[in-house]
Amino acid sequence: MTDSHAPHRGPFCRRTRREFFWEAGASFTGLALAGLLDQGFFARQARAATGLPFVNPLAAKPPMFAPQAKSVIFLFMYGGPSHVDTFDYKPALYPLDGKTIKVKTKGRGGERSESRAVGPKWKFKQYGQCGKWVSDLFPHIATHVDDIAFIHSMTADSPIHGSAMLQMNSGKIQSGSPCLGSWINYGLGSVNENLPGFVIMLDPTGGPISGAKNWSSGYMPATYQGTILRSKGAPILDLAPPDDMPLDAQRTMLDGLRDANTAHMLSRGDNTELAARIASYELAWKMQEHAPEAVDLASETAETKALYGLDHPRTADFGRRCLLARRLVERGVRFVQLYSGGAHNDDNWDAHTDMVKNHSFHAGNTDQPVAALLTDLKRSGLLDSTLVIWGGEFGRQPTAEYAEGTGRDHNSFGFTMWMAGGGIKGGVSVGETDELGAAAITPVHDGRTGFHVKSLHATVLHCLGLDPNRLSYFFGGLDQKLVGVEHAEPIKEILA
Repeated sequence: MTDSHAPHRGPFCRRTRREFFWEAGASFTGLALAGLLDQGFFARQARAATGLPFVNPLAAKPPMFAPQAKSVIFLFMYGGPSHVDTFDYKPALYPLDGKTIKVKTKGRGGERSESRAVGPKWKFKQYGQCGKWVSDLFPHIATHVDDIAFIHSMTADSPIHGSAMLQMNSGKIQSGSPCLGSWINYGLGSVNENLPGFVIMLDPTGGPISGAKNWSSGYMPATYQGTILRSKGAPILDLAPPDDMPLDAQRTMLDGLRDANTAHMLSRGDNTELAARIASYELAWKMQEHAPEAVDLASETAETKALYGLDHPRTADFGRRCLLARRLVERGVRFVQLYSGGAHNDDNWDAHTDMVKNHSFHAGNTDQPVAALLTDLKRSGLLDSTLVIWGGEFGRQPTAEYAEGTGRDHNSFGFTMWMAGGGIKGGVSVGETDELGAAAITPVHDGRTGFHVKSLHATVLHCLGLDPNRLSYFFGGLDQKLVGVEHAEPIKEILA
């Protein structure tokens, strides 16, 4: 049956404009559609049908442009450190201590228009050539201000720990999306085939709220998810087979698992999952030998161990993890995340009742190790290629949540984070909160007041040579991105 809208004509007959566009819709654009579908819906079936070789999903990939950094160490201060007591100097807040003031707040205690002010509990001093004001909480980190870029007007979408942590780690307040470390390993691959590309080291008190969602690979293959590495004992749990199994038997078992999964995946036409599964088995095999060496500090000098505070009970744990982070990036691990604080309440930086007790404890545990990490990276030349991030899921309000006590409620309207190392300009401070530290007031960036979490993520990707607006993963019929669908710019003011 002939379509009445497209009468048959000879090859040299004149066509109307309407006929031309009708035919183009079924030919030229059809080629483009086929190409797009091959990248998404039909990709797995097409690769299975053509018999193309598998590609290791963790194979090293070239960056999109020349990078400044090769690895990231994210020092996550879980619970939300108070910016007005640490790095955001607010002299106007001191004399208001104990007074009821009108300030709009929204945190765990709900929304308020006025509350009792809590003055800063530590003095601030100026440090470095840049003259940066830093609290007495951090005398060691303060000596590195000329290498650090402070971002004083960070904003997030949630004042609740669980969703705020997910956003800081994955860009979304809902679970199910890949984390920053997963995106980096997906975009760049790994330069070390013997260690995970994304490593997590938790606080001794336990993991953070919402747990493994904070290092999940989401809708990406599990190959890209974070691997928990312990600083003591077996570095990775359940990695080694039974002690009485010979090495040749272990290899035979691995080959058998790989062959069984190969047959299973090929029967489903799923080469992508197959490649990820095989890569995971191979990595597990190699980590049995190489992970113990990575966490063995026997080769480190006594001076280095003392630098990190390993000789003092107060700083030994976080110092050991900071030293391990240096050893991991030295060995090519792309993304290392260390958690200061775990579990709930005063086990982390969530200071709702006693600010002095809480922050004195956590800052005292971490100040020397963090400063040591910066010193060690710099003297070894690794700071030029390692991006260091410090911060929590949000900050804290200038006012109290309760009628008594020095604690502060959550603040997602304006807080401080800092970055140092590869691609970052040192000795600078950008953004500003109001005179009390309640909310960001500058700059207007990406259409928002202050720097949103996605701006931080865009900056990290940019330093690693990845365009945050081009790095995507096809899932659910869309090209998903860490920074979302809206265009995101890195924080150019802190780029070297």
